[in-house]
Amino acid sequence: MGRKGDETRGRLLDATQELIESGGYYGAGLNQVIAASGMPRGSLYFHFPGGKDAMVAEALRRAGREIDQAVRDLAGSAPDAAALVAGVLGLLGDRLEASGWRKGCPVATVALEMAATDDPLQEVCAEVYDSWEGALRDRLAADGHPDPDDLATTVLALVEGALLLARTHRSRDPLDRVTRKITAFLAL
Repeated sequence: MGRKGDETRGRLLDATQELIESGGYYGAGLNQVIAASGMPRGSLYFHFPGGKDAMVAEALRRAGREIDQAVRDLAGSAPDAAALVAGVLGLLGDRLEASGWRKGCPVATVALEMAATDDPLQEVCAEVYDSWEGALRDRLAADGHPDPDDLATTVLALVEGALLLARTHRSRDPLDRVTRKITAFLAL
């Protein structure tokens, strides 16, 4: 694919990612993606012959990689797992607040909407969550925490819950509270 094709595909994915992060699967209709991207309908079908689900799946993977990379970058500079999680919550809180409380977790809304009805999208959401858990697990194991598998799942669940509450209340307070508790919990 040439540069122009890559740009077109990128614009379609940018629009899809923005729409699914703020409105979920059902908030990212094809007409909305076309309008937000400024691309013609034919480009959508050319780049995503599998239709909306293929486009949403790629946007989810892309959003997942962005967060995963941010977590791994923070892991490289954080002195311990508690600092890593505090950094991640700070980053996600900044992102959420900057979006006007529309962009919490880039996967959660689609995961909740589609987990029971769309196996391919459920699998993509699970892949993304597995990747994030893996990054947390690696750091927890490196820090010598016992049972890093269970602990990574627990931490991710707390992060996801804090994002949901922060988005619902339009306040960083839930993120700050969870940051304090995770920091204390990981210090044990």
